[in-house]
Amino acid sequence: MKKLRKSPVFKKLILFALIFFTLLAFNFQDSRTGGWYLQIISDLGSRQISDITFTDSLTGYAVAQLSYDTNYIMKTTNGGDNWQIVYKQFYAMTKIHFLNNTTGFVCGGYFYKTTNAGFNWNQVNTPAISSVSMFIISNDSIWLADPELLTGGLFRTTNGGVSWDKLDNGIFGSSYPDKIYFINSRIGFASNGLLFRTTNSGYNWSQVQDNNGFNDMVFYDSLIGYKTYDSIRKTTNGGLNWTAQRRPILNSWNSFYKFALINKDTIWGVGGAITTPNGGRGIVYKTTNGGLNWGYQIPDTAINIWYYDKINFYGKKNVWAYAWNKGIHTISGGNDTTFYTSVNNISTKISKEFILYQNYPNPFNPLTNIKYKITNNLPRQVKLKVFNVLGKEISVLVNKKQTSGIYEIKFDGSNFSSGIYFYSLFADGIRADTKKMIIIK
Repeated sequence: MKKLRKSPVFKKLILFALIFFTLLAFNFQDSRTGGWYLQIISDLGSRQISDITFTDSLTGYAVAQLSYDTNYIMKTTNGGDNWQIVYKQFYAMTKIHFLNNTTGFVCGGYFYKTTNAGFNWNQVNTPAISSVSMFIISNDSIWLADPELLTGGLFRTTNGGVSWDKLDNGIFGSSYPDKIYFINSRIGFASNGLLFRTTNSGYNWSQVQDNNGFNDMVFYDSLIGYKTYDSIRKTTNGGLNWTAQRRPILNSWNSFYKFALINKDTIWGVGGAITTPNGGRGIVYKTTNGGLNWGYQIPDTAINIWYYDKINFYGKKNVWAYAWNKGIHTISGGNDTTFYTSVNNISTKISKEFILYQNYPNPFNPLTNIKYKITNNLPRQVKLKVFNVLGKEISVLVNKKQTSGIYEIKFDGSNFSSGIYFYSLFADGIRADTKKMIIIK
């Protein structure tokens, strides 16, 4: 039987067909968009990664916590492909930071320090009992933020932890900050949902006239900085004034949690997600012009992480984004291609008719208030739902027809563990907005 010989034209048709169906299979996204690939931290059980940091392209550290159980400090020496537990402790671990390749710090229920690249960790005595945030200015100058009602405050040491001073001059009342950031030894910021600033090393604090505090903050120099409290804001005068920046319009989570400042113009961010036919997909934000324009990138289509809330980098090309016990890594800086600015299948009309406010207090234990506003007189089937970090619905707070007005409802987190949760407002089945809240017990 004579073998059929395929013509060049036939071969090209076959090739084009394969490319076409491959694009269909991957929802019209590159299979390795941005050069991102999946990394998994095994042996964590139900623990969640609460923070990561890298000291070079290969060496990194992470803290993983679980309420009322043993918490871990992890280390990788191959860029995050494999992780090992280097320290265990029952008390919470929330943040990790390294000054250099050998000296690092961890805060949480206690305060820890290593001087030998994480091989040994020693407890440093502090007056804080729940230091959920820290800022390390130098080996000697350290700040801790403890939001505990009775014993909390802002604590500073200038001698490496030998002694500590409480510096908050009573301006915060009983709502102590849970975030702290310093540009230098004199100028810093604190947040308890509102934004406060000091220019004399914390001896005096004053409230900045801005709508919200910050979840994350980064400064390039003493004047140019960025902060996020779901929205992105930029300052060019050292934090005295902040201007909102425009993000891509997404059809799902339009949040923004963490920054990675590469240089003056290039910044990565995480927190958002889009809905695709294959489910929710976490994205990474990026700007290359100082925040004038933000785009987003969807990593490898085989990676179905719902969203990312931690990001870190080393140099220009190595970037990591994590959530729960897994994340993504690129060694090519995202390839600087395939960045989108918006998605079209979103109802802007719904968003304008419904306003979902940030819950208060936040963080909370166990009660918080959630308020929303409806501006349309037409009856709408309104639902207010609460989700855990895996996207599982855990509570329906509202499910009824409502017209224009301002509504407020309490959420009781007594039956839920410490951690990050989300609440979403739906109108006639369409998600109007989503915001993050935090339970701390």
